[in-house]
Amino acid sequence: MTDAPRALERFSLRDRVALVTGGSRGIGRAIAAAFADAGATVAINARHADACESAAREITAAGGRAFAAPGHVGDDDACRAVVNAVMHDAGRVDVLVNNAGTNPQFGPLLDADEGAIQKIWEVNVLGPLRMTRACADSWMREHGGSVVNMASVAGIKPEALTGAYNASKAALISITRTLARELGPNGIRVNAIAPGLVDTKLAALLVETPEIHEHIVGQTALGRHATPDEIAGAALYLASDAASFVTGAVLVVDAGWTI
Repeated sequence: MTDAPRALERFSLRDRVALVTGGSRGIGRAIAAAFADAGATVAINARHADACESAAREITAAGGRAFAAPGHVGDDDACRAVVNAVMHDAGRVDVLVNNAGTNPQFGPLLDADEGAIQKIWEVNVLGPLRMTRACADSWMREHGGSVVNMASVAGIKPEALTGAYNASKAALISITRTLARELGPNGIRVNAIAPGLVDTKLAALLVETPEIHEHIVGQTALGRHATPDEIAGAALYLASDAASFVTGAVLVVDAGWTI
């Protein structure tokens, strides 16, 4: 029993600052709450300031530390501004969770509107790349850090009708592995989580359409979809010292869908 506190301490984020994009709802909000519970000061990013402030107030009311850092990760200037604001307000950024994502395309890939594809690419691929660059330039290159990218099993085992989203998540997995190689010498770990179906606003169509939902969960070992809280634990592990020897990994959290 004497080793248990030391083991649990490795999951602590005490005295660290974490920036969570897409942190006002769904998986991002669950991650922000989990990080705050683990001792981090959490900067909550999303497009709308009121949503960020609401999530931050909820964490603060529960005894944690959080503040709003609104901005659109699909815009390069906004990415820089968000990280600059976090540095101004908190003085550092030790953990970056690139969770913000979008998927306005559903249907055959060859019929997809190119504007929708471009929007997916800007948010799901260029957003994480830009945010990581800004955090590296502002703090992590000199001090180390952890980057957690929210990929998807769609980037590993793509299905029909979400082709642009699938491609963006496959690209994010590749970016994760490349950046792990490039930033490792700076003490920056870069990992990804690949969730299966999670009950969020982004996945509402898949969860709420019976035939689609049954098709997906019917392929899982556990026979169900996840809640956002079930993804937050994986993010806490990868962000913390418990994963100090882990970089370039893609942690699949999918109820056994890909096995």
